[in-house]
Amino acid sequence: MRASFEIHDVGRVGLGERFARYREMVDARLDKLVPAETVSPRSVHGAIRWSLFAGGKRFRPLLLLSVGESFGASEEKLLDAACALEMIHTYSLIHDDLPSMDDDELRRGRPTCHVKFGEATAILAGDALQTLAFQTIAEDENLSGQVRARIIAEVARASGVPAGMVAGQAYDLAAESRDVTGEELEKIHRYKTGALITASARAGAIIAGANREEINAISRYAERLGLLFQITDDLLDVTATAEALGKTPGKDARSSKATYPALYGLEAARKLAHDVHEEACAALRPIEKDTASLRSLADFILNRRA
Repeated sequence: MRASFEIHDVGRVGLGERFARYREMVDARLDKLVPAETVSPRSVHGAIRWSLFAGGKRFRPLLLLSVGESFGASEEKLLDAACALEMIHTYSLIHDDLPSMDDDELRRGRPTCHVKFGEATAILAGDALQTLAFQTIAEDENLSGQVRARIIAEVARASGVPAGMVAGQAYDLAAESRDVTGEELEKIHRYKTGALITASARAGAIIAGANREEINAISRYAERLGLLFQITDDLLDVTATAEALGKTPGKDARSSKATYPALYGLEAARKLAHDVHEEACAALRPIEKDTASLRSLADFILNRRA
């Protein structure tokens, strides 16, 4: 099942069309950047493509493109970095689904990478996507060497340790089957989910040449956006069906994961989502640019059903 941004999700026909065009651009460019299944080693390239083209929302590329265009950058300058962020995200999903991690058998409505191709090949596919992401940025001739270096540093910082995605996954695993505080839970997801979302937004602003104050405002917006994404993800794990969700629902509870509904209850978690949505939108107010698409992304996350 392909998750998508429909017109009613973004609230305006023009923005819905723009997001659809972004997805098409990203998919077409990814198809060129990633080796074909016929290229050796076929098993690894098959596994990469199985996961990368499984119908994801392309949220991180959409965010990078939306931020970059809000500050005046061309799609040509933004596209490869946007694709690199999707590669990093997909690698993280492949590894998160492994038996030694979150141990899931369903992702985006079909078998996870390790179920389809075996655990060893899935690990290699994730590794390959991670390295290809950095190669893509490093070889992007639409960007200056200085900008490439800044984007590589942003993505690496957000992907690893001590305050990136890997750290967040480690904290998440350590929190299984024990009580956590609200502060601990926010820390887990600020790193596990939020860091890469923030990096996507910051990368778009950096490529566009935004000034320090603008980048700081975008960072505040994206940090709240990342938290909102995780809260709604936790809510969907409780309330959505496997068909709508595209992955196994109820998995967090069975694994004794630390989640917002588990800590606060459903209604309080929903209220928190609305509060965080307002904080994300408020962070955009100092920016003297057209941020309608960025507000619409926040609206989509708050109201998403998958």
